[in-house]
Amino acid sequence: MIDVSHQIDAVSRTVGTREYKGRTARVVKLSQAYDATVEDVWDACTRAERIPRWFLPVSGDLRLGGTYQLEGNAGGTVERCEPPVSFAATWEYGGDVSWIEVRVTPEGGRTRLDLEHIAHVDGERWAQFGPGAVGVGWDLGLMGLAGHLGSPGGVLEPKDSMAWMGSDEGRDFITRSSESWYEANVAAGEPQDGARGAADRTTAAYTGAEPE
Repeated sequence: MIDVSHQIDAVSRTVGTREYKGRTARVVKLSQAYDATVEDVWDACTRAERIPRWFLPVSGDLRLGGTYQLEGNAGGTVERCEPPVSFAATWEYGGDVSWIEVRVTPEGGRTRLDLEHIAHVDGERWAQFGPGAVGVGWDLGLMGLAGHLGSPGGVLEPKDSMAWMGSDEGRDFITRSSESWYEANVAAGEPQDGARGAADRTTAAYTGAEPE
């Protein structure tokens, strides 16, 4: 059984902007500390044999300049790789290109993973779903990593993840994640009414429910 409250509270979430590749981009950031070594967290995030055990099956060449493809999801190119500290890659899905940056650092006997998803998002799309569009998915990924590394919060086999997402527990996790992204969006300066609507639409998109 997954400790939904523990996992939601274990992740810090921020929303911001930065200049990226000559344009202003939206930045969604997640951070979580794990009871594991830097080397173990790095290996779990970069070795093709381990990634399917907590995220998705992956194919390709996971090295600098190599390309990858996550089954049924995004693919891209590894643009930077500095083992065991950080890597950056394009995130290409549905005809859109965004970018991810991952950093792994020691922290008081634990290891902190920081993940940034960077995208050139037009105002209309941002208003529709806000940061939760990608944030909820990454929350699910970090939960899987926590289980894989043996951290508190429970273990969920990737093959069972879709069924779990449709369960009461899974919908509760998604709803709490989306609400956390609503709070991060408001903290970043988004008007409450707009952030509320975006969060409700995101929750509905992930759970299949009608937005209120």
